[in-house]
Amino acid sequence: MSTETPLYDEDFYRWTQHQATLLRAGKWQELDYTNLAEEIESLGQWDKRDLEQRLEGLLIQLLTWWAKPEDRCGRWKSTIRTQRDELELLLRDSPSLEAQVPALLTDAYSHARAIVLDDTRMDTLPESCPFTPDQVLRADFWPENATL
Repeated sequence: MSTETPLYDEDFYRWTQHQATLLRAGKWQELDYTNLAEEIESLGQWDKRDLEQRLEGLLIQLLTWWAKPEDRCGRWKSTIRTQRDELELLLRDSPSLEAQVPALLTDAYSHARAIVLDDTRMDTLPESCPFTPDQVLRADFWPENATL
């Protein structure tokens, strides 16, 4: 096993290219296993963070859509659709993340709620997410008829 830590710390891009070259050449003994494992794990964490951020953004849009009917417009609807499309692509590429959606939605809701309360100057929104994971992700769900 190689100890590539100095290269990893000094020039991350060069380290990645060198590790890719070693992998393609089958030079397993020369790989920097410790840092490779950390980087692979971080890739998965990045997808999970992306999912949580997109869910939060979508919740903000959906809650505001419900709370401010006078501000609804086609561009806003398009933004919600785009968020849902991006979430669909992310979950298609990493289907195991779908099991994380309910918990991440619960976690993201409190922050989304606080943002919407500040932005809309409303006094109240439900303490817990009023939408199911299916509703949030479903292209044909619009909360204007929901009771919140």
